[in-house]
Amino acid sequence: MSSLILASRNPHKIIELQDLLTGTSLRVLSALDFDNLEEVEEDALTLEGNALKKARYTALATGMPCLADDTGLEVNALNGAPGVYSARYAGPHASYEDNVEKLLSELADKELRTAQFRTVIAFVDGTNEWLFEGICKGIISDKQIGSGGFGYDPIFIPDQYTKTFAELDSKEKNQISHRGLAMKKAVEFLEKWA
Repeated sequence: MSSLILASRNPHKIIELQDLLTGTSLRVLSALDFDNLEEVEEDALTLEGNALKKARYTALATGMPCLADDTGLEVNALNGAPGVYSARYAGPHASYEDNVEKLLSELADKELRTAQFRTVIAFVDGTNEWLFEGICKGIISDKQIGSGGFGYDPIFIPDQYTKTFAELDSKEKNQISHRGLAMKKAVEFLEKWA
């Protein structure tokens, strides 16, 4: 059985990625399983750059194949912001709630509320690198609704839906979400790779 490391310390993201890898023949570990791994600073200017940076470091430090992702919420009325800065939109140590409140505040007087979540997954096996992208379009609600998910989920309503990501169960969300769509491409590749 081939092993794979998820280059993440975010418990919500790890659970979501592990769920998406269920059914593969891979043994899935995470950065939390390795005490010696340092935190990778996500200072690249693109989602692709951050995903590759995390995957390269973790693969090199462990000698094992690694999968990493970076996700951004791109809001049209804000010229694509928060984008690559989504996780730290309200500051370097901002909580999910801080980021959501800042975004809602900035959209308070905007009629255009269309947005997209974009995830880029990098897979590095020590020799080669691959990228997989997933995009989910939708709108930003004017208030937080729902208690599931994490991050901007309580304010993002995907196209063709009337509920936010935070109102959907994880199985339904994973079928349509940016991360779910990127992981579907990654899983198809990994099943051949393994």
